[in-house]
Amino acid sequence: MNDEPIRFDTKIAVLLREDLETWQRLNVTSFLVSGLGAEAPEVIGEPYEDADGVPYLPMFRQPVLVFEGTKEVLTAAHARVLSRSLPRALFTSDLFATGNDRDNRAAVRAVATADLDLVGLAVYGPRNAVDKVLKGAWMHP
Repeated sequence: MNDEPIRFDTKIAVLLREDLETWQRLNVTSFLVSGLGAEAPEVIGEPYEDADGVPYLPMFRQPVLVFEGTKEVLTAAHARVLSRSLPRALFTSDLFATGNDRDNRAAVRAVATADLDLVGLAVYGPRNAVDKVLKGAWMHP
């Protein structure tokens, strides 16, 4: 068995608006990361199994780093992720009032890109590109 640390050339990151309630942070994070595996299947590792042979679902193969920032930082990060065409997921404040995927998609579709009230953004890509997208954000405490 190789005990050397595994280094990834890519990064999975979530950026949350700093003024969210705790339950909102958890909800937004879980929704955001759920989209990345569908768009970038290489982020998913192998299935798990315990010592008794009970199987468990696969999860991300690498850490998910969670950041926070102001509304302005989130807006700037959104513009940067779009300009870099990186895989991304977004969560807007409108989605707190919906209860299903159909209504979520309709709520986002109803608002122009520049007018989205972003509360969260997930991004995946080369480490340096993701770092540039997250400029101005800080690690979530």
